[in-house]
Amino acid sequence: MGDELEQRQDRGASTGTRRDRDDEGRARNARPRDGLGRPLPYEATGVERQPEGVVRSTEQTLAEAQQLLDGGKPFHAHEVFEDAWKATQDSGRELWRGLAQLAVGLTHAARGNPTGAQSLLRRGSDNIRPFESEAPHGIDVSGLIRWTETLIEDLSARETVPSAEALAPRLRG
Repeated sequence: MGDELEQRQDRGASTGTRRDRDDEGRARNARPRDGLGRPLPYEATGVERQPEGVVRSTEQTLAEAQQLLDGGKPFHAHEVFEDAWKATQDSGRELWRGLAQLAVGLTHAARGNPTGAQSLLRRGSDNIRPFESEAPHGIDVSGLIRWTETLIEDLSARETVPSAEALAPRLRG
């Protein structure tokens, strides 16, 4: 695996860039990441990344995402929601997309980027709003929309960067 990674990294060496590639040649950053998904130096020890493309049941998706949110890892929760979004073919697709956007919005808030946070939180809220009357899968859509509105308002007035754990929403009431 190490030799493969070096070969993939070396492919960009001739252009003066260092790009990690998967076996199909697609760009894949192999650098370790912190709990908020920020890349660390290659030699650093990071947080274990969520595997991509995992098909989970709805229950597994919600439980895993909630655990990651509670643990201050909203970027990683986003990856879990993104898998559900990509695997869903029906109208529920926008629900998962919106939840992924809320997780990324929380990531930006915890990284100290209130503008990016507010933008993604608004988009995520807009995408889950059509599901408010249904509460699919027991998701507290109304509560998440209220959480989003409160967080957007708080970020405008806040002078310090909040921790992701302190801001984590409850997916179910």
